[in-house]
Amino acid sequence: MKRRLFSACLGAVFLFIAWFAASEIIQLPIVPSPIRVAKNIGEIFFDGIAVHFAYSLGRILAGLLLAVVVGLPVGVWMGWSRRAERLLSPLVYLTYPIPKIALLPIVMLIFGLGESSKAILLFLILVFQVIVAVRDGIRAVPEEVFYPLASLGASFRVMLWEVLLPASLPKFMTAIRVALATAISVLFFTETFGTQYGMGYFIMDAWLRVNYLEMYSGIVVLSGMGLFLFGALDVAERYFCRWEK
Repeated sequence: MKRRLFSACLGAVFLFIAWFAASEIIQLPIVPSPIRVAKNIGEIFFDGIAVHFAYSLGRILAGLLLAVVVGLPVGVWMGWSRRAERLLSPLVYLTYPIPKIALLPIVMLIFGLGESSKAILLFLILVFQVIVAVRDGIRAVPEEVFYPLASLGASFRVMLWEVLLPASLPKFMTAIRVALATAISVLFFTETFGTQYGMGYFIMDAWLRVNYLEMYSGIVVLSGMGLFLFGALDVAERYFCRWEK
């Protein structure tokens, strides 16, 4: 963890130096100094950015929660049952490759322009990653592992908690980590439609007002939200997958 923190700090310092150098070389309002941006974030965060940050983070967490609630049991079922695999695999393979952003008009027509449509779209991005990762994680467990447990009278519930979920957790965490990057990008796009709250709205509004300082402040805060989510996943992985270390 210390090495990861050191690497993250080193990367942040490098990015800061590169940004500062670019602002000094270009000397235009479109590339403000990172020092000015950091100062602006401190001045307007609680009065201007915090509510947008809370809305964006809430939408991400809502979509993630829905994806886990739906995708985890479906992935376990597909990984455990050959019949479920044959039944659901064609549906998953047909719908998984569809660019989810292309479904935005349909989702908004069905669920409206409010919070539901944004959470549902994020759910559609994340849920297939969860299903496939959990299924593959369970499929990777050799069948011989289950024979002693079955002979000792272990129930499916015991196998689920002691074997299936631990086996699928590493791939599950990796899938969530990969899908979150796409989800944040799509969230930015969806927040430019039918809402007045969210980091996407804040950034685009600042751009339209030619307020580049606030625009960069929003981008930095959105990046910080992504960093927070990835860091939380790393901590969760270290806690729940201790057996893998």
